[in-house]
Amino acid sequence: MRLAELTTLRVGGEPAAVLEATTADELADAARGVWADGDDLLVIGGGSNLLVGDDGTDAVLLRVLTRGIEAVGSGDDGRTVVRVQAGEPWEALVAFAVEHDLAGLEALAGIPGSTGASPVQNIGAYGQELAQTLVAVELVDAIGGRRSRVEAAELGLGYRTSTLKQGRDAVVLSVDLALAPAGGRSGPIGYAQLASALGVEVGSSAGLAEVRDAVLALRGAKGMVLDAADPDAVSAGSFFTNPIVSEQSARTLPADAPRFPTTPDEPDAVVPLGEQPAAPAPSAPRRVKLSAGWLIEHAGIGRGFALPGSRAAVSSKHTLALVNTGGATAAEIAELARYIQARVRSAFGVELHPEPRLVGISL
Repeated sequence: MRLAELTTLRVGGEPAAVLEATTADELADAARGVWADGDDLLVIGGGSNLLVGDDGTDAVLLRVLTRGIEAVGSGDDGRTVVRVQAGEPWEALVAFAVEHDLAGLEALAGIPGSTGASPVQNIGAYGQELAQTLVAVELVDAIGGRRSRVEAAELGLGYRTSTLKQGRDAVVLSVDLALAPAGGRSGPIGYAQLASALGVEVGSSAGLAEVRDAVLALRGAKGMVLDAADPDAVSAGSFFTNPIVSEQSARTLPADAPRFPTTPDEPDAVVPLGEQPAAPAPSAPRRVKLSAGWLIEHAGIGRGFALPGSRAAVSSKHTLALVNTGGATAAEIAELARYIQARVRSAFGVELHPEPRLVGISL
């Protein structure tokens, strides 16, 4: 079985072997068996955030086919704790939450892939992020094969990253999320484009189902929803993360380049009358998030761009997505990605980093 049959980019050669797991116990046992044999393990759910080389991989492929969503309790804040098996498609979980009047995931609608992959990337979109609702995950670790529950605070969740992405060798078995009873309404809308689509102010709420529908429409217009009828959906979603640079570096960019703060401003300290304020502690340089899409477009690469003779192209709807227009190889996808990186580096001195996991191929 070629990885091209299992990934949304439809590229990739064969693995060393293929295993499948339909329960959490099977998943844990299969992972332990591969590790015990000293083989490399490649875990795949929806295959939506993966670029595998044309020569495949020497790793054993473990397909996560587990399913299940259940309420397992309530938190101290009144939120409902929902346990989701790793192989459950993410969009099925969002639909479940909306149908059961639970808020916290509605702006994450349409993200392809499985629930078990969500904490690895700390997925986020349209003002919501998994870290806002994640309580814990159940893992099986490669070292010792130990199966344990790990609290969200221990996962080092950040912008599209976690300890699971940065080197902890483990397989996610299930995910616990705390979702708020909604009364039909979403939480505050924190993203201007979504607020505009809903006709509300940023910070206001909207109907839970309406938010999900609006997000699906916005993502669909960018080719970011899996759709067999949409050629631009043959992609890995956003191929590059938004760069985070120092405030000083951000000042070198054109004035119209979008910039987003990564942390809120520190509040003013209150000093009682008659006391001298303490000397401020040295502060770390401020960091600024840039728009990768803006950088790509303003480096001269437009929607639909392709290198001569290549079957890989920039999406016709969104410059952050690279698409397989039909019969593309992983090498062609990587060649286009490297070209985009070089153009942005040359134009702005900013390095773009890939969001998908790269296996058997490099940029």
